[in-house]
Amino acid sequence: MTATPPPAIEIKGTLPFNKLADYKLIAFDMDSTLITIECIDEIADITGKKAEVAAITEAAMRGEISDYKESLRQRMALLKGVPIADIERVLQERLQLTPGAKTLIDAAHAAGLKVLLVSGGFTFFADHVKTQLGIDFVRANIFEVQDGKLTGGLVEQSWGDICDGEEKRRTVLGLASLMGIAPAQVIAVGDGSNDLPMMREVGLSVAYHAKPRVRAEAKVAINQGGLDRLLEVFP
Repeated sequence: MTATPPPAIEIKGTLPFNKLADYKLIAFDMDSTLITIECIDEIADITGKKAEVAAITEAAMRGEISDYKESLRQRMALLKGVPIADIERVLQERLQLTPGAKTLIDAAHAAGLKVLLVSGGFTFFADHVKTQLGIDFVRANIFEVQDGKLTGGLVEQSWGDICDGEEKRRTVLGLASLMGIAPAQVIAVGDGSNDLPMMREVGLSVAYHAKPRVRAEAKVAINQGGLDRLLEVFP
């Protein structure tokens, strides 16, 4: 028998606010959420290491590898020596915005919300997405580069070197505090298990074409269509 697909949009319980304008901040994961690819997997594909890297990525997103930092270090080690030129090719040839991303972010801005991109991915791609979508804030990881090639490491930043699920949670709550808003006034959108820490803290958690574990916990799950389908939740 063929399994019945989930509905296009699932809503569980009562939302804290019924109008988009009553929220003040919307936070997005990047890979497979704001963009259609997992950047690290595409880098690995270009360099002939996709099977090894993608297997670790998938296990981490499903929650089978509980230590996201260690999973990322393993994947980065496999990419040691990759030229920056290859990473530029991924950005130019493979990175595509998720359908509906710009529509949703434009609507959020029009309603008075600030937009945060918080990613376990890389600023190399996140800064590009920020510019394309007019995003207000970004937190992501930075490749360590030497002589035009990846070293396999990441650059230490003021908050640490790897943005994992816990760092996503801290970033969202910290920004909400600086804005003077309650966590209930925040929307968090993601697809993988490392998005759950921030999704559990906010007023409205949204799973976008997500892993089953994430979909099960989210207040809203978008299973079909683009990100702009979130606007259908609000009258």
